[in-house]
Amino acid sequence: MSLTRYLPIPSDRMGILWSLLNIEGCAVLEYGPAGTTHYSMGLFAGLGIEQENSLFTTHMREDDVIMGDTSRLENAIIEVDKNCAPKVIFICASSCAAVIGTDLKGVCTMIRPKVNAKLMSFEQGGFRGDYSAGIKTAYSFIAEHLAEKREEKQETKYNIIGASVGSYRCKADIIEIERLMREAFGMTAHARLCLETDVETIRTMGEASLNLVIRPEGIDAAKKLEEKCGTRYVSGAPYGYAGTAEWLRAVAEAMNKQPNAALIASLESKQREAAQYRMYARMLKRNKPQAFLYGDYETVRGLSSFLESIGVKAEKRICKHALLSVPQPNEGIEYHRTELERIGIFKSARNALILADDQLKRLCDKSCTYMRISTPVIDGAQVAVHMPIMGDRGADMLMEYVEEYFNTLR
Repeated sequence: MSLTRYLPIPSDRMGILWSLLNIEGCAVLEYGPAGTTHYSMGLFAGLGIEQENSLFTTHMREDDVIMGDTSRLENAIIEVDKNCAPKVIFICASSCAAVIGTDLKGVCTMIRPKVNAKLMSFEQGGFRGDYSAGIKTAYSFIAEHLAEKREEKQETKYNIIGASVGSYRCKADIIEIERLMREAFGMTAHARLCLETDVETIRTMGEASLNLVIRPEGIDAAKKLEEKCGTRYVSGAPYGYAGTAEWLRAVAEAMNKQPNAALIASLESKQREAAQYRMYARMLKRNKPQAFLYGDYETVRGLSSFLESIGVKAEKRICKHALLSVPQPNEGIEYHRTELERIGIFKSARNALILADDQLKRLCDKSCTYMRISTPVIDGAQVAVHMPIMGDRGADMLMEYVEEYFNTLR
Protein backbone atom coordinates (compact mmCIF):
# COMPACT_ATOMS: atom_id res chain seq x y z
CA MET A 1 0.00 0.00 0.00
CA SER A 2 1.31 3.45 -0.92
CA LEU A 3 1.48 6.32 1.56
CA THR A 4 -2.06 7.57 2.25
CA ARG A 5 -2.93 10.97 3.65
CA TYR A 6 -6.68 10.49 3.89
CA LEU A 7 -8.65 7.22 3.59
CA PRO A 8 -7.09 4.08 2.06
CA ILE A 9 -8.91 2.03 -0.57
CA PRO A 10 -10.49 -1.06 1.08
CA SER A 11 -8.70 -4.36 0.47
CA ASP A 12 -10.01 -7.57 -1.10
CA ARG A 13 -10.70 -8.87 2.41
CA MET A 14 -13.15 -6.03 3.01
CA GLY A 15 -14.89 -6.59 -0.32
CA ILE A 16 -15.37 -10.27 0.54
CA LEU A 17 -16.70 -9.51 4.01
CA TRP A 18 -19.26 -6.88 3.01
CA SER A 19 -20.50 -9.16 0.21
CA LEU A 20 -20.98 -12.20 2.47
CA LEU A 21 -22.59 -10.24 5.30
CA ASN A 22 -25.53 -9.37 3.06
CA ILE A 23 -26.57 -13.01 2.74
CA GLU A 24 -29.20 -13.93 5.32
CA GLY A 25 -28.94 -17.38 6.87
CA CYS A 26 -25.16 -17.38 7.02
CA ALA A 27 -22.51 -16.35 9.52
CA VAL A 28 -19.06 -14.90 8.87
CA LEU A 29 -16.30 -15.96 11.27
CA GLU A 30 -13.01 -14.13 10.94
CA TYR A 31 -9.90 -15.85 12.23
CA GLY A 32 -7.85 -13.00 13.58
CA PRO A 33 -7.36 -10.38 16.32
CA ALA A 34 -10.49 -8.77 17.72
CA GLY A 35 -9.16 -5.31 16.87
CA THR A 36 -9.02 -6.13 13.17
CA THR A 37 -12.67 -7.16 13.11
CA HIS A 38 -13.64 -4.14 15.22
CA TYR A 39 -12.16 -1.83 12.59
CA SER A 40 -14.11 -3.65 9.88
CA MET A 41 -17.35 -3.31 11.83
CA GLY A 42 -17.00 0.47 11.80
CA LEU A 43 -16.84 0.50 8.01
CA PHE A 44 -19.73 -1.96 7.64
CA ALA A 45 -21.92 0.12 9.95
CA GLY A 46 -21.28 3.12 7.71
CA LEU A 47 -22.43 1.06 4.73
CA GLY A 48 -25.64 0.13 6.51
CA ILE A 49 -24.81 -3.58 6.94
CA GLU A 50 -26.58 -5.42 9.76
CA GLN A 51 -23.96 -7.40 11.71
CA GLU A 52 -25.79 -8.75 14.76
CA ASN A 53 -25.49 -12.54 14.94
CA SER A 54 -23.75 -12.61 11.56
CA LEU A 55 -20.16 -11.37 12.08
CA PHE A 56 -17.88 -13.06 14.61
CA THR A 57 -14.19 -13.18 15.42
CA THR A 58 -12.09 -15.81 17.16
CA HIS A 59 -9.49 -13.40 18.48
CA MET A 60 -5.87 -14.62 18.42
CA ARG A 61 -3.19 -14.91 21.09
CA GLU A 62 0.56 -14.86 20.59
CA ASP A 63 0.61 -18.67 20.96
CA ASP A 64 -1.87 -19.04 18.10
CA VAL A 65 0.39 -17.01 15.82
CA ILE A 66 3.74 -18.47 16.89
CA MET A 67 2.73 -22.12 17.28
CA GLY A 68 0.02 -22.27 14.62
CA ASP A 69 -2.56 -23.53 17.12
CA THR A 70 -6.05 -23.53 15.51
CA SER A 71 -8.04 -24.89 18.49
CA ARG A 72 -9.51 -21.43 19.12
CA LEU A 73 -10.86 -21.39 15.53
CA GLU A 74 -12.22 -24.93 15.81
CA ASN A 75 -14.05 -24.14 19.04
CA ALA A 76 -15.45 -20.92 17.58
CA ILE A 77 -16.91 -22.76 14.57
CA ILE A 78 -18.66 -25.25 16.85
CA GLU A 79 -19.96 -22.46 19.10
CA VAL A 80 -21.37 -20.37 16.22
CA ASP A 81 -23.00 -23.45 14.72
CA LYS A 82 -24.61 -24.42 18.02
CA ASN A 83 -25.82 -20.99 19.15
CA CYS A 84 -26.85 -19.39 15.84
CA ALA A 85 -27.64 -22.40 13.62
CA PRO A 86 -26.65 -20.74 10.31
CA LYS A 87 -27.01 -22.69 7.08
CA VAL A 88 -23.51 -21.62 6.01
CA ILE A 89 -20.49 -20.44 7.98
CA PHE A 90 -17.91 -18.53 5.97
CA ILE A 91 -14.45 -18.75 7.56
CA CYS A 92 -12.36 -15.73 6.55
CA ALA A 93 -8.69 -15.07 7.17
CA SER A 94 -7.59 -11.82 8.74
CA SER A 95 -4.34 -10.25 7.59
CA CYS A 96 -2.55 -11.92 10.50
CA ALA A 97 -3.91 -15.39 9.68
CA ALA A 98 -3.00 -14.94 6.00
CA VAL A 99 0.58 -13.93 6.85
CA ILE A 100 1.24 -17.06 8.93
CA GLY A 101 -0.44 -19.23 6.27
CA THR A 102 -3.21 -20.81 8.36
CA ASP A 103 -4.79 -23.71 6.47
CA LEU A 104 -8.44 -22.71 6.77
CA LYS A 105 -9.60 -25.31 4.25
CA GLY A 106 -7.90 -28.03 6.28
CA VAL A 107 -9.55 -26.83 9.48
CA CYS A 108 -12.97 -26.82 7.77
CA THR A 109 -12.44 -30.37 6.49
CA MET A 110 -11.44 -31.58 9.96
CA ILE A 111 -14.27 -29.91 11.86
CA ARG A 112 -17.06 -30.52 9.29
CA PRO A 113 -18.39 -33.76 10.91
CA LYS A 114 -18.97 -31.87 14.18
CA VAL A 115 -21.26 -29.14 12.80
CA ASN A 116 -24.52 -28.89 10.86
CA ALA A 117 -23.66 -25.78 8.85
CA LYS A 118 -21.93 -25.87 5.52
CA LEU A 119 -18.35 -24.56 5.94
CA MET A 120 -16.60 -22.45 3.32
CA SER A 121 -13.29 -20.65 3.63
CA PHE A 122 -11.64 -17.54 2.17
CA GLU A 123 -7.89 -17.24 2.72
CA GLN A 124 -7.18 -13.90 0.97
CA GLY A 125 -6.59 -11.77 4.08
CA GLY A 126 -6.22 -8.49 2.22
CA PHE A 127 -3.11 -9.23 0.13
CA ARG A 128 -4.55 -10.04 -3.32
CA GLY A 129 -5.82 -6.66 -4.44
CA ASP A 130 -8.37 -4.03 -3.51
CA TYR A 131 -12.07 -4.43 -2.77
CA SER A 132 -12.96 -5.05 -6.43
CA ALA A 133 -10.85 -8.23 -6.39
CA GLY A 134 -12.64 -9.34 -3.22
CA ILE A 135 -16.07 -8.70 -4.71
CA LYS A 136 -15.12 -10.70 -7.80
CA THR A 137 -13.87 -13.58 -5.62
CA ALA A 138 -17.05 -13.58 -3.52
CA TYR A 139 -19.39 -13.59 -6.53
CA SER A 140 -17.47 -16.34 -8.30
CA PHE A 141 -17.30 -18.47 -5.15
CA ILE A 142 -21.03 -18.13 -4.52
CA ALA A 143 -21.91 -19.02 -8.11
CA GLU A 144 -19.66 -22.07 -8.03
CA HIS A 145 -20.34 -23.46 -4.56
CA LEU A 146 -23.76 -22.23 -3.39
CA ALA A 147 -25.88 -21.99 -6.54
CA GLU A 148 -27.24 -25.39 -7.60
CA LYS A 149 -27.70 -26.64 -11.13
CA ARG A 150 -31.24 -26.10 -12.40
CA GLU A 151 -32.70 -27.23 -15.71
CA GLU A 152 -36.15 -25.62 -15.58
CA LYS A 153 -36.39 -21.84 -15.97
CA GLN A 154 -38.91 -19.26 -14.82
CA GLU A 155 -39.13 -16.84 -17.73
CA THR A 156 -40.34 -13.97 -15.55
CA LYS A 157 -37.40 -14.20 -13.12
CA TYR A 158 -33.90 -12.73 -13.32
CA ASN A 159 -30.88 -12.39 -11.02
CA ILE A 160 -28.81 -9.27 -10.37
CA ILE A 161 -25.06 -9.82 -10.02
CA GLY A 162 -23.06 -6.83 -8.83
CA ALA A 163 -25.28 -5.34 -6.13
CA SER A 164 -22.40 -4.27 -3.89
CA VAL A 165 -23.19 -2.24 -0.77
CA GLY A 166 -19.81 -0.57 -1.18
CA SER A 167 -21.28 1.32 -4.15
CA TYR A 168 -22.95 4.63 -3.34
CA ARG A 169 -26.78 4.43 -3.44
CA CYS A 170 -26.63 0.72 -4.28
CA LYS A 171 -30.04 -0.06 -2.80
CA ALA A 172 -31.69 2.80 -4.68
CA ASP A 173 -30.04 1.64 -7.92
CA ILE A 174 -31.32 -1.91 -7.45
CA ILE A 175 -34.85 -0.61 -6.85
CA GLU A 176 -34.53 1.42 -10.07
CA ILE A 177 -33.36 -1.61 -12.06
CA GLU A 178 -36.26 -3.64 -10.72
CA ARG A 179 -38.68 -0.89 -11.73
CA LEU A 180 -37.25 -0.75 -15.25
CA MET A 181 -37.39 -4.52 -15.67
CA ARG A 182 -40.96 -4.61 -14.37
CA GLU A 183 -42.17 -1.81 -16.65
CA ALA A 184 -40.23 -2.96 -19.71
CA PHE A 185 -40.73 -6.73 -19.52
CA GLY A 186 -43.03 -7.56 -16.60
CA MET A 187 -40.16 -9.43 -14.89
CA THR A 188 -39.25 -9.62 -11.18
CA ALA A 189 -35.90 -10.09 -9.44
CA HIS A 190 -34.93 -13.38 -7.80
CA ALA A 191 -31.42 -13.28 -6.28
CA ARG A 192 -29.38 -10.13 -5.75
CA LEU A 193 -25.63 -10.69 -5.31
CA CYS A 194 -25.11 -9.45 -2.73
CA LEU A 195 -27.87 -7.28 -1.31
CA GLU A 196 -30.79 -8.37 0.86
CA THR A 197 -30.68 -11.96 -0.35
CA ASP A 198 -30.48 -15.29 1.48
CA VAL A 199 -28.92 -18.73 1.21
CA GLU A 200 -32.06 -20.41 -0.15
CA THR A 201 -32.58 -17.79 -2.86
CA ILE A 202 -28.95 -18.12 -3.96
CA ARG A 203 -29.27 -21.90 -3.96
CA THR A 204 -32.15 -21.66 -6.45
CA MET A 205 -30.83 -18.78 -8.56
CA GLY A 206 -30.33 -21.19 -11.47
CA GLU A 207 -34.11 -21.09 -11.96
CA ALA A 208 -33.94 -17.53 -13.30
CA SER A 209 -33.92 -17.10 -17.05
CA LEU A 210 -31.43 -14.20 -17.12
CA ASN A 211 -28.54 -12.75 -15.13
CA LEU A 212 -28.01 -8.99 -15.14
CA VAL A 213 -24.33 -8.22 -14.45
CA ILE A 214 -24.22 -4.57 -13.40
CA ARG A 215 -20.51 -4.39 -12.57
CA PRO A 216 -17.61 -6.17 -14.32
CA GLU A 217 -16.54 -8.07 -11.19
CA GLY A 218 -19.62 -10.26 -11.67
CA ILE A 219 -18.87 -11.48 -15.20
CA ASP A 220 -16.91 -14.56 -14.07
CA ALA A 221 -19.81 -15.57 -11.81
CA ALA A 222 -22.25 -15.12 -14.69
CA LYS A 223 -20.09 -17.30 -16.93
CA LYS A 224 -20.04 -20.04 -14.30
CA LEU A 225 -23.82 -19.89 -13.99
CA GLU A 226 -24.16 -19.98 -17.76
CA GLU A 227 -22.01 -23.12 -17.88
CA LYS A 228 -23.70 -24.76 -14.88
CA CYS A 229 -27.32 -23.73 -15.45
CA GLY A 230 -27.45 -22.49 -19.03
CA THR A 231 -28.49 -19.01 -17.86
CA ARG A 232 -27.91 -16.18 -20.32
CA TYR A 233 -26.42 -12.94 -19.05
CA VAL A 234 -26.22 -9.27 -20.02
CA SER A 235 -23.39 -7.08 -18.70
CA GLY A 236 -23.53 -3.34 -18.20
CA ALA A 237 -25.59 -0.86 -16.21
CA PRO A 238 -28.24 1.71 -17.18
CA TYR A 239 -26.86 5.24 -16.84
CA GLY A 240 -28.40 8.26 -18.53
CA TYR A 241 -31.44 8.33 -20.80
CA ALA A 242 -29.87 6.94 -23.97
CA GLY A 243 -27.74 4.52 -21.93
CA THR A 244 -30.83 3.15 -20.17
CA ALA A 245 -32.66 2.67 -23.49
CA GLU A 246 -29.59 0.92 -24.93
CA TRP A 247 -29.36 -1.33 -21.87
CA LEU A 248 -33.04 -2.29 -22.15
CA ARG A 249 -32.57 -3.17 -25.82
CA ALA A 250 -29.62 -5.41 -24.90
CA VAL A 251 -31.78 -7.18 -22.31
CA ALA A 252 -34.58 -7.50 -24.88
CA GLU A 253 -32.21 -9.10 -27.38
CA ALA A 254 -30.97 -11.62 -24.81
CA MET A 255 -34.54 -12.49 -23.84
CA ASN A 256 -35.88 -12.40 -27.42
CA LYS A 257 -38.56 -9.96 -26.26
CA GLN A 258 -39.62 -6.43 -27.09
CA PRO A 259 -39.35 -3.78 -24.35
CA ASN A 260 -42.30 -1.58 -23.51
CA ALA A 261 -42.51 0.88 -26.41
CA ALA A 262 -43.85 3.71 -24.24
CA LEU A 263 -40.91 3.43 -21.85
CA ILE A 264 -38.38 3.53 -24.69
CA ALA A 265 -40.16 6.51 -26.23
CA SER A 266 -40.07 8.37 -22.90
CA LEU A 267 -36.32 7.75 -22.52
CA GLU A 268 -35.63 8.94 -26.07
CA SER A 269 -37.73 12.07 -25.50
CA LYS A 270 -35.81 12.90 -22.32
CA GLN A 271 -32.51 12.41 -24.13
CA ARG A 272 -33.55 14.85 -26.86
CA GLU A 273 -34.46 17.46 -24.26
CA ALA A 274 -31.17 16.97 -22.37
CA ALA A 275 -29.18 17.20 -25.61
CA GLN A 276 -30.20 20.87 -25.89
CA TYR A 277 -27.53 21.63 -23.30
CA ARG A 278 -24.99 21.09 -26.05
CA MET A 279 -26.26 24.31 -27.63
CA TYR A 280 -25.91 26.20 -24.34
CA ALA A 281 -22.35 24.91 -24.00
CA ARG A 282 -21.44 26.38 -27.40
CA MET A 283 -22.79 29.78 -26.38
CA LEU A 284 -20.47 30.09 -23.38
CA LYS A 285 -17.57 32.46 -24.12
CA ARG A 286 -15.28 31.91 -21.15
CA ASN A 287 -15.96 28.66 -19.27
CA LYS A 288 -16.39 25.49 -21.28
CA PRO A 289 -18.32 22.75 -19.42
CA GLN A 290 -16.04 20.06 -18.04
CA ALA A 291 -16.46 17.24 -15.56
CA PHE A 292 -14.06 15.35 -13.26
CA LEU A 293 -15.31 11.91 -12.23
CA TYR A 294 -14.07 9.49 -9.57
CA GLY A 295 -15.81 6.28 -8.54
CA ASP A 296 -16.45 2.64 -9.42
CA TYR A 297 -15.63 1.71 -13.01
CA GLU A 298 -19.16 1.20 -14.34
CA THR A 299 -20.41 4.37 -12.63
CA VAL A 300 -17.63 6.49 -14.13
CA ARG A 301 -18.08 4.93 -17.56
CA GLY A 302 -21.84 5.35 -17.63
CA LEU A 303 -22.07 8.85 -16.20
CA SER A 304 -19.22 10.25 -18.30
CA SER A 305 -20.90 8.93 -21.46
CA PHE A 306 -24.15 10.64 -20.49
CA LEU A 307 -22.40 13.93 -19.72
CA GLU A 308 -20.58 13.86 -23.05
CA SER A 309 -23.94 13.41 -24.81
CA ILE A 310 -25.23 16.68 -23.33
CA GLY A 311 -22.12 18.75 -24.03
CA VAL A 312 -20.13 18.37 -20.81
CA LYS A 313 -16.63 17.12 -21.57
CA ALA A 314 -15.35 14.43 -19.21
CA GLU A 315 -11.94 15.96 -18.60
CA LYS A 316 -10.84 13.26 -16.16
CA ARG A 317 -12.38 9.84 -15.60
CA ILE A 318 -10.70 8.11 -12.67
CA CYS A 319 -11.58 4.65 -11.36
CA LYS A 320 -11.14 4.22 -7.60
CA HIS A 321 -10.18 0.53 -7.88
CA ALA A 322 -7.67 -1.38 -10.02
CA LEU A 323 -8.87 -2.35 -13.49
CA LEU A 324 -7.74 -5.99 -13.26
CA SER A 325 -11.33 -7.17 -12.79
CA VAL A 326 -12.54 -5.27 -15.87
CA PRO A 327 -12.28 -7.48 -19.01
CA GLN A 328 -11.88 -4.64 -21.54
CA PRO A 329 -11.59 -1.29 -19.75
CA ASN A 330 -12.32 1.91 -21.61
CA GLU A 331 -9.06 3.56 -22.69
CA GLY A 332 -10.19 6.92 -21.35
CA ILE A 333 -10.68 5.68 -17.78
CA GLU A 334 -7.60 5.96 -15.56
CA TYR A 335 -6.51 4.21 -12.39
CA HIS A 336 -3.99 5.86 -10.06
CA ARG A 337 -2.03 3.68 -7.70
CA THR A 338 -1.14 6.62 -5.46
CA GLU A 339 -3.50 9.01 -3.71
CA LEU A 340 -1.23 11.96 -4.48
CA GLU A 341 -2.03 11.85 -8.21
CA ARG A 342 -5.79 12.27 -7.84
CA ILE A 343 -5.36 14.86 -5.08
CA GLY A 344 -3.41 17.03 -7.50
CA ILE A 345 -5.97 16.57 -10.27
CA PHE A 346 -8.98 17.57 -8.19
CA LYS A 347 -7.20 20.43 -6.44
CA SER A 348 -6.40 21.95 -9.83
CA ALA A 349 -10.00 21.79 -11.12
CA ARG A 350 -11.67 25.16 -11.73
CA ASN A 351 -15.25 25.88 -12.84
CA ALA A 352 -15.86 22.15 -13.18
CA LEU A 353 -18.61 19.67 -12.37
CA ILE A 354 -17.15 17.30 -9.78
CA LEU A 355 -18.65 13.82 -9.45
CA ALA A 356 -16.69 12.06 -6.71
CA ASP A 357 -16.63 11.25 -2.97
CA ASP A 358 -16.79 13.57 0.03
CA GLN A 359 -13.05 13.48 0.65
CA LEU A 360 -12.30 14.90 -2.80
CA LYS A 361 -15.11 17.42 -2.37
CA ARG A 362 -13.15 19.00 0.47
CA LEU A 363 -10.16 19.50 -1.81
CA CYS A 364 -12.01 21.19 -4.67
CA ASP A 365 -12.08 24.89 -5.48
CA LYS A 366 -15.24 26.84 -4.57
CA SER A 367 -15.87 27.56 -8.25
CA CYS A 368 -16.79 23.89 -8.79
CA THR A 369 -20.20 22.23 -8.50
CA TYR A 370 -20.17 18.93 -6.62
CA MET A 371 -22.33 15.78 -6.72
CA ARG A 372 -21.57 12.68 -4.66
CA ILE A 373 -21.40 9.43 -6.67
CA SER A 374 -19.04 7.38 -4.52
CA THR A 375 -18.23 6.34 -0.98
CA PRO A 376 -16.93 7.25 1.55
CA VAL A 377 -19.83 9.38 2.75
CA ILE A 378 -18.42 11.87 5.26
CA ASP A 379 -20.69 14.93 5.06
CA GLY A 380 -24.08 13.28 5.36
CA ALA A 381 -25.59 9.81 5.07
CA GLN A 382 -27.22 7.38 2.64
CA VAL A 383 -30.89 7.41 3.62
CA ALA A 384 -33.21 7.81 0.62
CA VAL A 385 -33.83 4.71 -1.49
CA HIS A 386 -35.94 6.54 -4.09
CA MET A 387 -33.01 8.59 -5.44
CA PRO A 388 -30.85 6.31 -7.63
CA ILE A 389 -27.92 7.20 -9.83
CA MET A 390 -28.87 4.60 -12.45
CA GLY A 391 -31.80 4.72 -14.84
CA ASP A 392 -33.81 7.71 -16.02
CA ARG A 393 -34.55 8.75 -12.43
CA GLY A 394 -30.83 8.90 -11.73
CA ALA A 395 -30.37 10.94 -14.91
CA ASP A 396 -33.15 13.29 -13.77
CA MET A 397 -31.27 13.95 -10.53
CA LEU A 398 -27.97 14.46 -12.35
CA MET A 399 -29.63 16.97 -14.69
CA GLU A 400 -30.51 19.12 -11.69
CA TYR A 401 -26.83 19.34 -10.81
CA VAL A 402 -25.98 20.04 -14.46
CA GLU A 403 -28.49 22.91 -14.47
CA GLU A 404 -26.96 24.30 -11.27
CA TYR A 405 -23.49 23.94 -12.78
CA PHE A 406 -24.37 25.70 -16.05
CA ASN A 407 -25.70 28.64 -14.05
CA THR A 408 -22.19 29.20 -12.63
CA LEU A 409 -20.58 29.42 -16.08
CA ARG A 410 -20.09 32.43 -18.31
